[in-house]
Amino acid sequence: MLSRTRRPSALAGTIVLLTLASLTCAGQTGLARAGAGPSRHPSSSLLRGVNVEYSRSSSQNQAEVGGAQQLHARVVRTYLRWSELEPAGPGQIAAGPIAALDNFVGTAAAHGLKVVVTVDSTPCWASSAPEPLEHECVPGRVSKANAWPPTEPAYYGSFVAYLAQRYGGKLAAIEVWNEPDQSNEDYLAGPEKAAHYAALLKAAYPAIKGVDPSLPVLGGSFVGPNGTFLRLLYANGIKGYYDGLAVHFYTLTLAALRVTREVQLQNGDSKPLWLDEFGWPSCLPGAQIEQEQACVTRRVQAENLVNMTRSLARIPYVAAEIFYKLRSSPEEEFGVFSETGARKPALAALARAFSSPFGRPGPPTLRLRRRAGHLVASGTGPVGDYMQLEALRRGKLRYQAIFTLDRYNRFTISLPRALGTHGLLVRVFPYGEGVSAAARRRS
Repeated sequence: MLSRTRRPSALAGTIVLLTLASLTCAGQTGLARAGAGPSRHPSSSLLRGVNVEYSRSSSQNQAEVGGAQQLHARVVRTYLRWSELEPAGPGQIAAGPIAALDNFVGTAAAHGLKVVVTVDSTPCWASSAPEPLEHECVPGRVSKANAWPPTEPAYYGSFVAYLAQRYGGKLAAIEVWNEPDQSNEDYLAGPEKAAHYAALLKAAYPAIKGVDPSLPVLGGSFVGPNGTFLRLLYANGIKGYYDGLAVHFYTLTLAALRVTREVQLQNGDSKPLWLDEFGWPSCLPGAQIEQEQACVTRRVQAENLVNMTRSLARIPYVAAEIFYKLRSSPEEEFGVFSETGARKPALAALARAFSSPFGRPGPPTLRLRRRAGHLVASGTGPVGDYMQLEALRRGKLRYQAIFTLDRYNRFTISLPRALGTHGLLVRVFPYGEGVSAAARRRS
């Protein structure tokens, strides 16, 4: 998250063989496609934007907004600490922090950009932290006590309603809290997270709507890609208290969106998804892992952002894509600008993609070679989903594998020796796309 030191946990970018079917029959993988795959009709209404950091410096705010404009973004997302804006007690808004936010929101509005504000961090006076942590809590400073939920969710509801009243139509949405399911507990600490988060959402939604019924309220804000936390949220009654679900998926982004949508549909929920954090750190060759994400080259970062934009444009239930982030910072080289302000290849590439997002993502490639009595399949694919490889003989499926790409979006798979090396049709494709998108080769 913005201004923090840890990213959401994820698998490193290595090839992982997940499922092998029988050599004699086709097996089901359990990664259902039905009802959640990409549309063939691109979405022109999808909000595209970038995560930025607002500042007390007017010139820095101008620079952030200017950078977003270079990308042809429609929205910017920024992170607010409730503990900094209302540090001393209910209704006691700190003059310096609110003036900085006024400047940023006003600057964005003046340049035709709306703002998504994500609000967490409980002030000391409202924190439910254990006494030792609460005792160390200093108003206006970040501490572990700020990660604990408020003793009364209504306090949070009143604050986000204040934001809605103050900024109204200049906001694209208010996102309720940040990553409540994050295992490091930097954002929501303590037990019964789903219950506490649901209470916050139930307090925030009517409070915001009471001020501005047209302002979207985003719930969820989770990182877990397997649907477990979302199921817990449904069990705690969140349906009806949001206009969209915010998700932060950095690894297998498309697969995670698909699984999330399937869980929604199972629970009778058709609200759109807002993918308001995703991205790749361009830290190769200097590092291998950064903030728990596999480092990529600057070229791959640009390629990934373009392919993701094209893929997301074809998914009708995604309402927004807001990548992380505009500028790199120490140990977070996710930006399209470097820490020193230099432009990375991703800046121009993504600006073109935002302007014209409706092309197809890069197709998979496939090469076959014989080695020591068996076939070796290798190639590349577009980022964001599981890949599927199938080997057929005389039209009958004899082998199947589900796998992930490495950090360069490449793969190498040795087929079983029992298949032989001749007379096979091998095809490989992104799982969510299906066979129609396959690269094919005959041995």
